[in-house]
Amino acid sequence: IHNCPDLTDVASAVLILEYLGCKIKREGKTIIVDSKDIKNYSIPQELMIKMRSSVMFLGPILARMGEADLSLPGGCELGPRPIDLHIASLEKLGCEFLEQGNKIKGKVLNLVGNDIHLSFPSVGATENIMMAATYAKGKTRILNAAREPEIVDLQRFLQEMGCKISGAGGSTIEIEGGVYNKNIEYNVMADRIVASTYLASAAMTGGEIEICGVDYLDFLAVNEVLKDAGAHVKCYDDKVFLKTYGKRLKSVKPVKTMPYPGFPTDAGAIIMSAMTVADGTTIFVENIFENRYRHVGELASMGADVEIFGKACVVNGKKQLVAANVKATDLRGGAALILAGLVAEGTTKISDISHILRGYENIDTSFKSLGANVYIK
Repeated sequence: IHNCPDLTDVASAVLILEYLGCKIKREGKTIIVDSKDIKNYSIPQELMIKMRSSVMFLGPILARMGEADLSLPGGCELGPRPIDLHIASLEKLGCEFLEQGNKIKGKVLNLVGNDIHLSFPSVGATENIMMAATYAKGKTRILNAAREPEIVDLQRFLQEMGCKISGAGGSTIEIEGGVYNKNIEYNVMADRIVASTYLASAAMTGGEIEICGVDYLDFLAVNEVLKDAGAHVKCYDDKVFLKTYGKRLKSVKPVKTMPYPGFPTDAGAIIMSAMTVADGTTIFVENIFENRYRHVGELASMGADVEIFGKACVVNGKKQLVAANVKATDLRGGAALILAGLVAEGTTKISDISHILRGYENIDTSFKSLGANVYIK
């Protein structure tokens, strides 16, 4: 697997794979996984809690081993991330589960394809079904499937392995089950939220930036918001260029997070940070996670005029923020604080940066290359 960033979440996933019995070798940005000798079907709690997405191992382990013994995932505290959709979907494929406290024990009775209608287009549930269904007998259809670019990327990966799967990017995905053991090489897609972060940083500081190796359609909703805010954004096949000509950003119409192709919840905190220094008032409405606003208090301590009203957050832009000692509350909230620090007067110190390192590779080096003074100690 090529284009694997040096992230703590990737390192945690590697530890889990090694615990299961995989042989792992890392060569720069390439990770080589040999899974033929997998022997375990359980993952200890100390490994599960390192990742918010560790529930992704549930479907593949059940399909491969016939049973699974996991605990609830960890990661950012964005509020409840119920796995009931995962459980109910895998039950429709022929699995049964026993939940005891924070432990989940699953067993395959007879892995058979089925029609699965998701009540919400969950990215994680869609991915878990896709992976488990490749081993099921017969055809599986996922209705109201998540449409995010990462779903399309997973489909391409499975297709490279020989799996018969189609429909990703639309609301219905079809999988023809079988056992697929083809050796492959694969290039992982670029991280659209990381790209959005650097674009927003240039927009709010009055600079310019070119992001290379990305598909602008993957984060079109973010690009459109930045355009509405007054930034000049030019999109090409594999890169995005942004320039503000030194002009201050202006407020935009309400930003409402929605499943793809709507505005991504992961970019909400990042664009909110940009709007703290824009001219005018911008309203954010969070429709995915109930605790997405944990970073708002930290922005307020830097002088931002932000106020929460239930699912909404009202941001009145100011000309200047002030440096402060703040705390990264989660991955994207932590990135938002770095962006605020770029425009704050003085030196901002951010603690608990382990959240940020889960999703940003060499973020200090990247910002230094753009002319910012960002250091990790």
